[in-house]
Amino acid sequence: MSTCRRAPAVAEEGLTCLNRIPAGHKVAARAIARGEPILKYSTVIGFASNDIAPGTLLHRLNMEFREFDRDYAHAQFYVPTPVLPEDGQARFMGIVRADGRVATRNYIGIVSTVNCSATVVHRIADWFTPERLAQYPNIDGVAAFTHSTGCGMELSGEPMDLLRRTLAGYIRHANLAAVLVVGLGCERNQINTLFQAEKLTAGTRLKTFVMQEDGGTRKTIEAGVAAVQELLAEANDVKRVPCSASHISVGLQCGGSDSFSSITANPALGAAMDILVRHGGTAILSETPEIYGVEHTLTRRAVSREVGEKLIERIRWWKDVYAVGRDVQINGVVSPGNQAGGLANILEKSLGSAMKGGSTGLMEVYKYAELVKQKGFVFMDTPGYDPVSATGQIAGGANVVCFTTGRGSAFGCKPAPSIKLATNTPMYTRLEEDMDINCGEILDGTATMQQMGQKIFELILRTASGEKTRSELFNLGDHEFVPWQIGITG
Repeated sequence: MSTCRRAPAVAEEGLTCLNRIPAGHKVAARAIARGEPILKYSTVIGFASNDIAPGTLLHRLNMEFREFDRDYAHAQFYVPTPVLPEDGQARFMGIVRADGRVATRNYIGIVSTVNCSATVVHRIADWFTPERLAQYPNIDGVAAFTHSTGCGMELSGEPMDLLRRTLAGYIRHANLAAVLVVGLGCERNQINTLFQAEKLTAGTRLKTFVMQEDGGTRKTIEAGVAAVQELLAEANDVKRVPCSASHISVGLQCGGSDSFSSITANPALGAAMDILVRHGGTAILSETPEIYGVEHTLTRRAVSREVGEKLIERIRWWKDVYAVGRDVQINGVVSPGNQAGGLANILEKSLGSAMKGGSTGLMEVYKYAELVKQKGFVFMDTPGYDPVSATGQIAGGANVVCFTTGRGSAFGCKPAPSIKLATNTPMYTRLEEDMDINCGEILDGTATMQQMGQKIFELILRTASGEKTRSELFNLGDHEFVPWQIGITG
């Protein structure tokens, strides 16, 4: 398939365009009969809903989404990745915690157990303005992590378990030097049951407040501010030291995608992840609806049949339980922005999305917000909605997020820095203040895929060492903590 704007002919394919083909969209390179599969990169992305002549624009109105058989070939194409010895691994300047974990940022976190304490949490965090933190140069900020649930939900079961492990993942995150947990008092997600379920213990760096016991809104805010003030000096007493890239764990995201995503930014990010894996690091691919249709390309390089089947179990849960009868991506429909960018359906989007994971073996599959312990390329089950997905990855331990975008998603998150990768030069130029790197150079012919992968890897090292990303310069991330809500509200 090729693309063209106004030129009547595509010389390399020997065909004439029958429609105006917008940049990034598809044109049929040959006649396609009704019902015949439509291939892109030799992979099925849909079926012709009517006879299609060569040179015709391919879009959702003449492409039909439907199921088709896929051979999962579990682990049959797995090839071990040679990991460099530690003395040969790349280095970055990290913050080593007392337990040996390595941080890329140094925040103090304020966490709400329930939406009812969210305002108090934000008021505590907001008190610590840049001016008030100026004498603590090694602290990146005081960050609020609030959400819209914690009560009016199932008292037990997966929805509550998922919320608690997400909160606990942030509370334990290496990028948080200390944490305050604030509850209302009568919510279903009680502090004591959260701590018991997740084996958390209050101490000098983990303090708790209950509004109904501590005097209400004003007194809890004052007590929280005072507690953070006591923590500042110790939290600031850190020094960055050389650390192996094996301590870097990258959450892979894409949003506001277009057809160039699969040509530039996503495979370039995949090339960077191949480098990171060789240096002992971890790459976390997620967004389960956005690998649907190409999941067989991942199961084939799984380290074992068991790992491959874990991925398929998650796909089946989405298809057979969670998304039944709903108008969501995994059932075919992508967002209006994706469609405008040239993506016809979820099969085509998935084809590009999966490229972020590179080409190394799939080493493990995790449920949402589970702690990622396995090094190398892994998968975490999350929705396709970026804030929810990234929240799960960070709860699992990701200390850097890499986010590709073709339409221009301006996304930041705390406590992990977010690197934005543009798929095309026009968008990068238009939104340069929000983008960290222009993968459109690949289309422009000024960089190869491997050069761009190396460039991304080097930016990850600098970012992990403390260099601020564009989203950090705008102080984004105060409202992007969004735990996945499943189950009944009521």
